[in-house]
Amino acid sequence: MVGTRELKLDIEGNGAVSAILTLPAHARVCYVLAHGAGADMRHSFMEKVAAGLADRGIATFRFNFPYMEEKKGRPDQPAVAHAAIRAAVAEAARLCPGLKLVAGGKSFGGRMTSQAQSKAALPEVKGLAFLGFPLHADKKPSSERAEHLAGITVPMLFLQGTRDGLADLSYLEPVVEKLGSQATLHQVEGGDHSFAVLKKSGRTNDEALTEVLDTLAAWIDQLS
Repeated sequence: MVGTRELKLDIEGNGAVSAILTLPAHARVCYVLAHGAGADMRHSFMEKVAAGLADRGIATFRFNFPYMEEKKGRPDQPAVAHAAIRAAVAEAARLCPGLKLVAGGKSFGGRMTSQAQSKAALPEVKGLAFLGFPLHADKKPSSERAEHLAGITVPMLFLQGTRDGLADLSYLEPVVEKLGSQATLHQVEGGDHSFAVLKKSGRTNDEALTEVLDTLAAWIDQLS
């Protein structure tokens, strides 16, 4: 059985936002799952990830960033996003006592989580998992957005499609290599920024997402 709770998350100095805890029976982990820049926590991608992880015994705590809750077009400043992530991690720990905590998320959400972790470790978080890390603007290769990752001391998993226009692998691979044993890169062949694949690839988007979720679950189980 899987329990789902609709919640309100208080963010110091920034009001309250909507949140959802998806908690399967006998969960062993809770993944604090932040959304991307252009879609909220209820986007179909986020829903599929939460449901798929629940099938694998992993709880998820999703939440909206304040700008998305208020239906503003421009993402929050980093300090506001970091505060939201810290509040979400604290609430997930409160609601899921005894469960291992992992944090990260889709694109912008994952990058903001990594920034927050680099500034001050997120309490009890054992690792960071990125569902399409946005290394640079679309088709403008650079690795500047990765500079803060060197300050992170927990394991990191980068799940990246090989067609991702926001993460040229010729730039991302050296970044991950430089991070050493703390970082793992898993490439989803033919996947775009949301792991969608072309029809000529011979597999479906759901099959590609299954690869993502299986890889994520296996990596989480290896964390201390």
